[in-house]
Amino acid sequence: MADSATTTVTDLERLAAEAADNVRAANPHGDDGERYTAVNAEKNRSLYASRVKIYPKLVGGTFRRLKWVIMALTLTIYYVTPWLRWDRGAGLPDQAVLLDFPSRRFYFFFLEIWPQEFYYITGLLILASLTLFLVTSLAGRVWCGYTCPQTVWTDLFIHVERFFEGDRSARIRLDRSPWSAGKLARKAAKHLVWILIALATGGAWVFYFADAPTLAVDLARFEAPPIAYISIAIFASTTYLLGGLAREQVCIYMCPWPRIQGAMFDEESLLVSYKEDRGESRGAHKKGASWEGRGDCIDCGQCVAVCPMGIDIRDGMQLECIQCALCIDACDAIMDRVERPRGLIAYDTLRNQERRQAGEPQRLNLLRPRTLVYMAALAIVGLIMLVALINRSTLELSVLHDRNPLFVTLADGSIRNGYELKIVNKEHAERVFRIDVEGLEGAVLSRPALAGEEGSTVVVGVDTLRMARFFVILPAERLDRLRDGEGMLTFVATDLATGQKVERESSFRGPVK
Repeated sequence: MADSATTTVTDLERLAAEAADNVRAANPHGDDGERYTAVNAEKNRSLYASRVKIYPKLVGGTFRRLKWVIMALTLTIYYVTPWLRWDRGAGLPDQAVLLDFPSRRFYFFFLEIWPQEFYYITGLLILASLTLFLVTSLAGRVWCGYTCPQTVWTDLFIHVERFFEGDRSARIRLDRSPWSAGKLARKAAKHLVWILIALATGGAWVFYFADAPTLAVDLARFEAPPIAYISIAIFASTTYLLGGLAREQVCIYMCPWPRIQGAMFDEESLLVSYKEDRGESRGAHKKGASWEGRGDCIDCGQCVAVCPMGIDIRDGMQLECIQCALCIDACDAIMDRVERPRGLIAYDTLRNQERRQAGEPQRLNLLRPRTLVYMAALAIVGLIMLVALINRSTLELSVLHDRNPLFVTLADGSIRNGYELKIVNKEHAERVFRIDVEGLEGAVLSRPALAGEEGSTVVVGVDTLRMARFFVILPAERLDRLRDGEGMLTFVATDLATGQKVERESSFRGPVK
C-alpha cells in the first residue's frame, strides 16, 4: 500500500485508466463512458438476458484475510472429517463421523443416534436455524458471505481461475483475445483443476456414509457399490456447475435465502453499507486539491471491481449482496492512498445513518426485542437438548401384542397371549436381561428355551437391538381378573449385571363374558 509520500496524480490516473480498459467486458453495451459497471444492478438487468460474466478483482485486507481463513477451515473440516478415528470398542465402527445406513446409526464422535432418536437431529437443525436468524439480525448475511458452501467453493474456483488466467484485467484480456494454444492451455488447465476439486468434493461426501479407508480402496479398484460412483458423479457435476460456471446466479436466482433474509433485518442490523452522507457528491480527485464541498468517494469503481456478485454497494441495500465485505477492503485501500479516513464503506446500520444526519451520536444496539427473542429461543432449545442428552437412556424396551389371533384358549381353559419384545442395548458391551411380567395376578411368562438362554433370559449384543418372543398365560381360575375381556400387565427387563430396569405396559386379551 502506498503511503502519502508516494501517492501521486499518476496513481489515481492509473486507476481510471484501468477502469476504462476493462469496460468492454464489464458493460455489455460497450459504452466506454462508464468505467466499472455493476452488471447485476437492477437498472442493468432484464428478465430475459444472457449472463454477463463477472471478473472479481483480487483485493487484500482484513475481510479478505478472514475469508481465506474461513475457507481453509471449512474445506479442511469437510475433506478431513471422514478420516478421523474414534474408538468405540470391538465390533463397532471407529470412524468419528459416520452415517451408517445399513445399521441405521449416526455416529458423531462420542454421540450415537438411533432412528428413534432422530429428534436430536431435529433439535440440532432448530438450533442451527435460530443461530442463523440471530446472526442475520445482528450482522446481515454473514453466513452467505463467509461460510455458505456455494460461497466457499465459488471462492476456491475463482482462486484457481486467477492462478491460471491472472487477475481481473488479465482475465478480461484473455477472454477478449482470439483462441490460441496458450489460451487453450490455460483454459484447459483451469477446468481440469476444477474437475479434480469437484471429484474430491463428491468423493469426500460418500466417505461420510461408509468407512473412508475401505471405501477409498474399493473406489480405486472399481469394486465399490454402484451407488457410490453415482453419488460422486452427481456431487462432482453439481460442484463443477454451481461453483465454476453458475456462481453468482445461484445466489441471485436459485437460493431462497436472499428473499427470506429481508425479514430478519431491522434498522439496527449491521450491514455492509456505503456512507452516502460522507461520500457524496462523488467524483475524480487530484492530489493536493481541496476536499471542501465534495464527498470522499473518488468514483474509482474499485468496490464494484472486487464484488463477486457484480453489484455497486453505493446503490444501497440489495438482494444480491452477500455481505462478503470485500468492497470494504477495496475502499479502505483507496482511502489510504488519497489520505482520507477509512470506513467510507463499512458495517453500518440504517438507524446510525439517521443519527449522523440528525447530528446525534452513533451507537450499537445489539440487545433489542428481535435478538432477545432469538437468544431466548436458543437458550430454551439448547437446554432441552442438553437435558435430553444427559438423561439419555442406554436401554429401551418396546412391546407389541399379537394382532391375529388376539388370544388363544388352551386345552385346560387358560388364555394365552403372544408378545414381541424389542430390547435396545445402546452400550458398547454385551448385556443379559431377565424378563418378568407384573400387574396381572396369576399371569405366567412362557418362552421356548433358546440355545444358551433360559426361559426368561435374553442376551443382547453390543450396541444392537434384539427381538424376543414371549407368551403370557392366565389360568382359567384367574380369568375373573379381566374386565370385559381385557386386563393390563407390565413387562420388566432387568440388567442382571447392573440392576438397571425398564418397564413397558401392555394389554392382555381374553373372551368377553
